[in-house]
Amino acid sequence: MTCPHAAAQDAAPVVVDPMVRDLAGETDRIRAAGPLARIDLLGVPAWAVTRHADARRLLVDPRLVKDLGAWDLWTSGAVTHAWPLIGMVDAGRSMFTVDGDEHRRLRVKTSQALTPRRLEAIRPDIEKFTAELLDALEEAGRDGAVVDLKSVFAQPLPMRVVGMLMGVDPEANTMLTRQYKKFFSMLTPQDERLALLAELDVFYTDLVRAKTALPTDDLTSGLILADDGGEPLTEEEVVGNLKAMVAAGHETTIGLVLNAVRALLAHPEQLRTVLAGEVPWETVIEETLRFDTPTTHLLMRFATEDIEVGDAVIPKGEGVVVSYRAIGRDFEQHGPDADVFDITRPGPIRHMTFGHGPHICPGAALSRVEAGIALPALFARFPRLRLAVPDEELRNLPVMTQNDLESFPVLLDA
Repeated sequence: MTCPHAAAQDAAPVVVDPMVRDLAGETDRIRAAGPLARIDLLGVPAWAVTRHADARRLLVDPRLVKDLGAWDLWTSGAVTHAWPLIGMVDAGRSMFTVDGDEHRRLRVKTSQALTPRRLEAIRPDIEKFTAELLDALEEAGRDGAVVDLKSVFAQPLPMRVVGMLMGVDPEANTMLTRQYKKFFSMLTPQDERLALLAELDVFYTDLVRAKTALPTDDLTSGLILADDGGEPLTEEEVVGNLKAMVAAGHETTIGLVLNAVRALLAHPEQLRTVLAGEVPWETVIEETLRFDTPTTHLLMRFATEDIEVGDAVIPKGEGVVVSYRAIGRDFEQHGPDADVFDITRPGPIRHMTFGHGPHICPGAALSRVEAGIALPALFARFPRLRLAVPDEELRNLPVMTQNDLESFPVLLDA
C-alpha cells in the first residue's frame, strides 16, 4: 500500500505557464491537486498552498522563512541568477526578504512612514489624479473611439500615487512603469532583466541620497528618518523597501481596478445594485480581491524542517509558493459558489489576498483607498461604460506572479 504522503509527493507537477494562456484552467488544476500542490516554475519544482486555512496557518509558521540560505536548490547551485524568477526571491535586503526581529525592525520603519493619517492626508491628491485621468479617458474616447482603460486610467493612477508618496519627480513615472513591466514579463531576456534591476537600484539609491541630504514630507524621507524599532535603516534597506513597495503597490492596484470593472461589466445586475447604492463599493472591492486576485502566486518561502500539510509533507529545504488565486476560490472557505462573483453573498468576505501574519502587505490600505476612489468616480462619469471586445478575448500578459491584463479596451458612451 502506498502511504498518502508518498502519493502526494509523487504526483506529477502542475506546470505554471509563463505565457499565462489559461489562468482559469490553471487555477482549477492547481486547486484540484490538493491542499499542497506540486508545481513547476520554469523547471524549478515548488509546493503551492491552495487552501485558505492551510495558508493562514503556514504564513505564521516560523519554520517557513524568506532566507535563501534555507533553499536546497539555491545552496546546491541548481538555481542561480539565470533563473528568470530569481528577482522575485532574491530582491535585495528589505522587509520582504528577512524574518523575525530583523523583519520587525524593517517593517516598523515602513509603518511609521505609511500611516492611516498619511493616507487620509493624500486622499484629495488621489481624487485629483483620478479626475485628471478621467478627463484624459474622456478625451481619448470621444466620438465612440475605443480606449484602453488600463493604459489611460488604471495603470497611471497608482504609479502617480506611489510616486507622490515617495517624493519622486513625476517625470520618472513613465520610466518606472516601463521598467517594472519589463521586469515582470517572461518575454524579457534574463540578462536584460538583471540589467534593469541594476538600473532601478541606481535610481532608488540616488533618490535616497538626495532625500538624506534634503528630507521632505514623503515616504522615502520617512524611511530614512524613522527613529523607532531599533537601528535606523541602512541605505541598502531603504532602497530595498522602496523598490519592492513600488512594484507590489502599483501592480496590485492596477489588477484590483481592472478586475472589479471586468466583474461588474460581466454582471450588469450587480452593477445596477451598486450604482443604486444598495451595496457599498467596499463590498465590490473585497469580493473582487477574493474572486479575481491581483496576485496569482507569491514567491517564495523555504522550509527549515519537514512540515505536514494535509496528506503531504513539505520537506526541509524546499520552496513554498502561496497561490492566492486558488485560495480565493477555496470551496471549503467560500462555499460551493466560490467560483462565482457575488457582491450579495451572505456574511463578511474573508479573503487573504493581501497575505496574513508578519508579512501581510503593508500597502493593502493604500490599494483599497485608491480603488475606493477610482471605481465610483469611473462609473459616475461613464455609467454606460462597456467592453469593446467580448470578455473572452481579454488576454493576460506573460507574468507568472500577477493577474495582469494586456489591455482593457472599452467604449465610454459618455
